[in-house]
Amino acid sequence: MLLAIDAGNSIVTAGCIESGAVTARAVFSTARRTADEYATLFAQSFAMRGVMPQGFTGAAIACVVPQLINVLHEAVKLWAGVDALIVGAGVKTGLNIGIDDPSQLGADLVAIAVGALNGYEPPLIIADLDTATTLYVIGPGSRFLGGAILPGAAVSLDALAGTASLLPNIQLEAPRRCIGTNTNDCMKSGAVFGTASAIDGMIDRFEHELGGPARYVATGALARRIVPYCRHEMEIDDLLSLKGLARIWERSQRAKRK
Repeated sequence: MLLAIDAGNSIVTAGCIESGAVTARAVFSTARRTADEYATLFAQSFAMRGVMPQGFTGAAIACVVPQLINVLHEAVKLWAGVDALIVGAGVKTGLNIGIDDPSQLGADLVAIAVGALNGYEPPLIIADLDTATTLYVIGPGSRFLGGAILPGAAVSLDALAGTASLLPNIQLEAPRRCIGTNTNDCMKSGAVFGTASAIDGMIDRFEHELGGPARYVATGALARRIVPYCRHEMEIDDLLSLKGLARIWERSQRAKRK
């Protein structure tokens, strides 16, 4: 059994993977914690799901918060007793990266892309909706071509409420109609329908540059709140990063055996 951990700016997702399938998953807020505290969270959360640490034979971590990398590595060692593979420079992922500087590509996006390629044929347009809304393209030959980064829907709402004195803090949810008739619904419309429209528009531009249609897949904490309102039909897969981490770990083990 493999322990896969995807640590983003807002949430940390940990999953147990057996035979390529995610059998248990736990989600925590990303916070400044010690290794002992994270190990305790893993122990408590997975115990509730019937998962004991003795069953793990390996672990893989994708983390975009630099100060958390060593903390999570130590936490995994404390709880599961295994050394985690850290996705980063020098790790063979199997992804053909075609951007200007491959070192700028976040470990989370690498894991998501590898997970997507395991289940979908390119060309692919992937939307990762979290703290940021990240859209990127995998072209023919499974080549990571690049993409675009937009402010996340929740971040945009927080920024509006924090900088405009007359605008309230509200929940991220879709209003009944796109044409809002009060301040709250206008803000909800902009956050949800506006983000969905931005995704639709970027997909059209990406396909124009690709010279043809692509397949669309979405993931991330906010995907299920936004993607249903997109006009392009997008599949939602909450487990792409965990599946990708499993593939990367398997590849690293095969490389060690050669």
